[in-house]
Amino acid sequence: MSEDVLAVARPVAARAQWGHALGALRRLLAEPDDTAQVFEIMRALNGRAIVRNYRRLLTTRQGGRLAFEHIELSQRLMDAAGLDALPPGSVGAAYRGFVRSEQLSADALAAVSRQRLGPIEEAHPYAWFGRRTRDVHDIWHVLTGYGRDPLGEACLVAFSYAQTRGPGWAVIALGAALRMRSVRATRAIWEGYRRGRAAAWLLGEDYEALLGEPLDAARRRLQIADPRAYPAGFDPRGRSAAR
Repeated sequence: MSEDVLAVARPVAARAQWGHALGALRRLLAEPDDTAQVFEIMRALNGRAIVRNYRRLLTTRQGGRLAFEHIELSQRLMDAAGLDALPPGSVGAAYRGFVRSEQLSADALAAVSRQRLGPIEEAHPYAWFGRRTRDVHDIWHVLTGYGRDPLGEACLVAFSYAQTRGPGWAVIALGAALRMRSVRATRAIWEGYRRGRAAAWLLGEDYEALLGEPLDAARRRLQIADPRAYPAGFDPRGRSAAR
């Protein structure tokens, strides 16, 4: 099947748009809090990774069921009563505490992505997987131990590149390292990549089940080692993070 046919058949970019991505990266470097540019980079570069990872999901033990059920994680993560019912010490309880203390919401993240990634809302398996990849971001914060300070976000971006092989993540991680210009930060970002390589493939997880799992046990099962180079709250630019 030709790339032109694929471009029509799926709601993700068939070809990487490097010029658009680099323009968005320049804008992001100039204004690090401009989250919309992150989604522009994702849209320009990660289309093939979404397709590749969706196909990988189907090869896993429970992937066929997850794809068939196509649960929208953002809806689950916005269910306050459901989050409140999760047991203390669980992944879901840690996620609940994280998003509430940071005043975040899965719906707000989805709203920003809808503005920049319109096709991601389509009724299509690849679009569903793209939404799923977007919606696990804050759960991965909890699993990895990375905070929302700029270095923590950069480390998680590097971790995400190792997990997804989406070049957009690599571009953002490299941009973050260049912006921080710190050996300490570069080491932490590189460690984030190595942790992502060593961990189990998180996109294949059943997140409804994972939310109820004890956090420490989940980290051991998923082979997510403790960060050593990342000091929580470290910010070489001396400014706060913002979504």
